[in-house]
Amino acid sequence: MQLPSGQDSGTNVAVPVSNVVPVGRIAGDDDVDAGVPREMLEEAERYLLSFSWCDSIIAAYFGGGVAKILAIFLFNIAPARPDVNEWVWIIVGDIPPAYLPLEDCKSAMEAFETYIDGMKRWVMLAREGRAGTPEEGVPPVNVPTTPEWAEKLEIKLRILTGEVRPFFE
Repeated sequence: MQLPSGQDSGTNVAVPVSNVVPVGRIAGDDDVDAGVPREMLEEAERYLLSFSWCDSIIAAYFGGGVAKILAIFLFNIAPARPDVNEWVWIIVGDIPPAYLPLEDCKSAMEAFETYIDGMKRWVMLAREGRAGTPEEGVPPVNVPTTPEWAEKLEIKLRILTGEVRPFFE
């Protein structure tokens, strides 16, 4: 079930993108199926609230994903600083989590593509033992920048690109 961009009937917040679903409407084929996105939502919330620039979460929306592999959420937050946008994408799953500002991605598909591109840059740099910066299009990654981690992430990125991308098209 997807809503057009506009008002979220649950929060009266103007949602700036289409094709996201308020997290309260996440459903699966059974209780186990429905629980997976909720677990991933909790992971995304913990990740988001770990940053000092996020004061609190106002609303959350599910942009899509594949159970236990990858999920993309759009959050409306109360920023702790005036230079932080109130909308942010969070990507979680069996991959390093990342955040992307809404101004960089206007859809869940764009968030997916931006994540993949940024992680490919991270892999390239990590092979040399170097880390990139968000200004260079490299998301912060919470694993060591080593050739070993680069290889592990590159394998996951190939799977995401081949198997998960179709779910966003």
